[in-house]
Amino acid sequence: MAPTITDNCEFECATVEATTTTTTTTTISGDNFDNIDNFASSGSDSIEQSNELHLSGEQQDQDVQEQQQQQMPWEAPGKQGLYDPQNEHEACGVGFIVAIDGKRSHKILRDAQTLSERMNHRGACACDNDTGDGAGVLASIPHGLYVKALAKQGVTLPDLGDYATGIFYLDEAQHAAAEKEFNELAKTLGLEVIAWRTVPANQAAIGVVARKSEPLSRQVFVRRPEGSDEKTFQRQVFVLRKRASHELIKPGRRFYICSMSDRTVVYKGLFTSDQLWDYYTDLKNPEFETYLALVHTRFSTNTFPSWERAHPLRVLAHNGEINTLRGNVNLMKAREGVMQSDLFGDQLKKLYPVVEPNLSDSGSFDCVLEFITMASERSLPESVMTMVPEAWQNDKTMPQEKRDFYQWAACVMEPWDGPALISFTDGRYIGAVLDRNGLRPSRFYVTKENVLVMASEVGVYDVDPAQVTLKSRLKPGRMLLVDTKEQKLIQDIELKATISKSRPHSEWLQQKMITLDEIRNANVLNTPQVDDLAKLPASQRGIFDPRLSLFGYTTETVNMLLIPMFKNKKEALGSMGNDAPLACLSTFQPIPYEYFKQLFAQVTNPPIDPFREKVVMSMQCPLGPEANLLQPSAQQVHRIWLTNPILSIPDTQLLKRNTHRGWRTKVLDITFQYNDGVQGYLDCIDRVCREGVSAAQAGYQLLVISDRGAGIGGKVAVSALLALGALHHHLIETLQRMKVGIVVETAEAREVHHICVLLGYGADAICPYLAFELAQALRDDGVIGPEVSDKQIYAAYAQAIDTGIAKVMAKMGISTLQSYKSAQIFEAVGLGTDLVAKCFRGTQSRIGGVTLEILAKEGLERYQLTYGKTSPDTRILRNPGQYHWRHGGEAHINEPSSIGSLQEAAVNKNLDAFEAFKKTTLESVRRCALRGQLDFVNDRQKIDLSEVEPASEIVKRFATGAMSFGSISLEAHQTLSITMNRIGGKSNTGEGGEDSDRYLNQDPNNSRRSAIKQVASGRFGVTASYLANADDLQIKMAQGAKPGEGGELPGYKVTKDIAKTRKSVPGVGLISPPPHHDIYSIEDLAELIYDLKCSNPNARISVKLVSEVGVGVVASGVAKGKAEHIVISGHDGGTGASSWTGIKNAGLPWELGVAETHQVLVLNNLRSRAWWLSR
Repeated sequence: MAPTITDNCEFECATVEATTTTTTTTTISGDNFDNIDNFASSGSDSIEQSNELHLSGEQQDQDVQEQQQQQMPWEAPGKQGLYDPQNEHEACGVGFIVAIDGKRSHKILRDAQTLSERMNHRGACACDNDTGDGAGVLASIPHGLYVKALAKQGVTLPDLGDYATGIFYLDEAQHAAAEKEFNELAKTLGLEVIAWRTVPANQAAIGVVARKSEPLSRQVFVRRPEGSDEKTFQRQVFVLRKRASHELIKPGRRFYICSMSDRTVVYKGLFTSDQLWDYYTDLKNPEFETYLALVHTRFSTNTFPSWERAHPLRVLAHNGEINTLRGNVNLMKAREGVMQSDLFGDQLKKLYPVVEPNLSDSGSFDCVLEFITMASERSLPESVMTMVPEAWQNDKTMPQEKRDFYQWAACVMEPWDGPALISFTDGRYIGAVLDRNGLRPSRFYVTKENVLVMASEVGVYDVDPAQVTLKSRLKPGRMLLVDTKEQKLIQDIELKATISKSRPHSEWLQQKMITLDEIRNANVLNTPQVDDLAKLPASQRGIFDPRLSLFGYTTETVNMLLIPMFKNKKEALGSMGNDAPLACLSTFQPIPYEYFKQLFAQVTNPPIDPFREKVVMSMQCPLGPEANLLQPSAQQVHRIWLTNPILSIPDTQLLKRNTHRGWRTKVLDITFQYNDGVQGYLDCIDRVCREGVSAAQAGYQLLVISDRGAGIGGKVAVSALLALGALHHHLIETLQRMKVGIVVETAEAREVHHICVLLGYGADAICPYLAFELAQALRDDGVIGPEVSDKQIYAAYAQAIDTGIAKVMAKMGISTLQSYKSAQIFEAVGLGTDLVAKCFRGTQSRIGGVTLEILAKEGLERYQLTYGKTSPDTRILRNPGQYHWRHGGEAHINEPSSIGSLQEAAVNKNLDAFEAFKKTTLESVRRCALRGQLDFVNDRQKIDLSEVEPASEIVKRFATGAMSFGSISLEAHQTLSITMNRIGGKSNTGEGGEDSDRYLNQDPNNSRRSAIKQVASGRFGVTASYLANADDLQIKMAQGAKPGEGGELPGYKVTKDIAKTRKSVPGVGLISPPPHHDIYSIEDLAELIYDLKCSNPNARISVKLVSEVGVGVVASGVAKGKAEHIVISGHDGGTGASSWTGIKNAGLPWELGVAETHQVLVLNNLRSRAWWLSR
């Protein structure tokens, strides 16, 4: 691999092996990675031929160059290399101040300035250290100021309330044409533009980077038509802004509307929070009087903040992150097929898409919140309650009326889930809501002057304690609201009680809600015996069932995963990481689920604890068609309410035949004749999509994707995941998705990860019937207790799956299954772009890979192995050794002969053994890892050996892995330290601490001091002495093999020595790092970096991240937070115990993470801040 040279940086990544350029795998070879040039410069021969269905690296480079040539000065860079602007994160400071009685004054604005400037540390600076990530203020319209400003232009402004105004970002070259087109559009909507005004600004107040993209800020004033009431005018203005945003944007033209309202105006931009008040001279004018001011300062983890993405937005300012964004946006698009509005009529379609393209999570939320409020009869607080509900499902103390409101709301829309403090206002109401977990801070005061101040932290507003009448904090899921029209503060209990009683939600639920028990009772006389449905001869039951082989089961699947789930009601634990090949490099026909890696939270938002925070988590979900979002009615709850997503075999059969309450179910057969070959596989997927759309249009309520026919009469099944993904996205595109629920009846899915992937790509419920039938056969064979009933089998499996799903959701910070469904919180490794576009649209697959034809071929190969005329050995379930190495099975990086050779070389100093170790290790890497598909560039001029550093200097860059005392023995831990100190390298304590005797009493020749001291949330032996005696202080944000969850040290392993070192108690189990640790956002990390620097000014501050899509964007935020060293861990590391789902299916290869991080840092001139980047 060619080295990448940059200024002011060095790499510690010294494990890229030279390998050959071909591979013998049946799934994918080097020439299938159509985008492999994205993460490395490879030799011209290393990729012999790109897949003809995809762009070659050269073509991609050309496309990137064309894109960059067309990029306008105000536009952030588009997708290039491994950087994708979709991976933006943000965390911020937010607050507001409001006169509860609605009395205007200039003091409100000045107080808001103080509040904003004191949150300056919550923002971030660009590479020039003088350009903020964004700051802004939303205030009520300063009518007196605007009257005088327009009078200078000879324009008389109508009375307050008789006009709307807003600030536009335009460009000098085209602003006149854009304004003319806007005026014409307003006229067609029955509105008159009174005047345009250039917003006065002080360019000298902002940084160099901000000046390069500075817009021309123009303010428009639109007259209210005579005879139009307030609500009608507000909706007219909304339609004008929405249509202008859709219709007036053209290539090469800058056009963005900050806000447009008859009550409020937004001033914002690419500032620090103190620059905001100097840039806009309006904000200094004493004539600027307001009764409310909402301020925001932005820490954009994305490296390319813009004027447009600064907050406040049109109706909100947001501190946090929406983790379920992709699913929320997809489903909002799908709702366009069922939405109708009496208020807008035929105009409604012209407001689509509801979510405008290329928006952040905050921008998308803002679009939907504004749309729901304007296009229906809901108030702003009710709309917020619908989108950000409390954790109502497990709250036994909640009043029934409020529970029923939230259950109704759940049938209307899935929650927008993630850690969030959302402040909102429409000019009448101003308030804030906290997410159901309470993972963002919010405090508020009410003073004797009848002023309320809310902020994301304390200390931002000076007030005499004697003047405070109420002081409190916003609690999880609670809402704070001021109604300036009614001139009162409305507490959460009163507010939600009023909204809950506004409609007969309880009555609707009783009349229309359907439960499985109701369906069972309705069909009690019409239920065939399940045993008669799929009777197999004894020779084909249990472990000898040929369908096991057909669907890719192995003996490890049965013994290590399924049996523990049926016996113990939970997933089995594994440890010591994952050294098996990626699915795209496997030689044993992996099923499509194995190509997907679970994403997880790190830095920008916290994972949550699925056990200790179980009260906020829920597996409950509605199943079936959604009614019109914009018209509250009983029809919206006419859905089947499921307590979890796993359906038993009898319940699935019931739903397939169900006619209760007029419901109809269409079964979509996803099997085809084996003789039809690969084309039959492709045609089957297309047929399923066509039949699904036809069924939705014909009024069916449920679609059941079923592979029950596989293996019967020469039929082979399409992967349920591929069929589901293609159908789900096809229904979204044809606007039919909300008309049907989708149930997947499949033999293919059996593991927690498989169920999660199906749910993530559109399944509403799943019946893994082959796993159930296997369990029944194993019970009959005595493997599972013979006393266990079928119901107990279903219940045990459902409980194990529920627990596993909860852990997967929790590592991403998601609390409800309803939010997780369709959210696509995965990255694909080794799937081709055409395949992703057809079945998994919107999913990242950065190196390209296999096509649908290749997956079809492998499915046919499994059928041939199972039912073809082959040797008797193939009748026995295979064990390729995916979890444990087996001779002749899957390759593993750590395989026995390699370890044996290493031991022989080390003990006996045998050079031949070392050569054998090197050869076998490089071959294992070639067969297992992405870096094994690369080759060194060999056409460059050789460097004279005299110019190369001696080995004694090179080894000083070596560092050990972070393995804690407790995961390995004290002897091994100390030996590593002594060895690295002798050669001048660095050993790492891991998160388990280090006894003070090792660094205070040093033997010069046998120093046991670890140069790198790791900090996992300030726990496990972290003392002032520990921090002071370090060369590097490393903040551990996630573990490689199980990111988003902690490794467990069982209590019986916590000895007196371990407990003493970790400042813990012997015999008490430990988890590290705790899922619920103290890094809730990027600003928290920046503060911890500052604190550690204060504790040891000479230490280099390091942050350990784990590779996933967007890690480069996260790393840029870490660099802005003043970290000096960034470690990117891969998915295969880690010694601690965790469920197999986390070890095998979370995290990405470090090669992608290191490459993306380097590219993103270089792209925005932050690379010099992180002087060291290692893996």
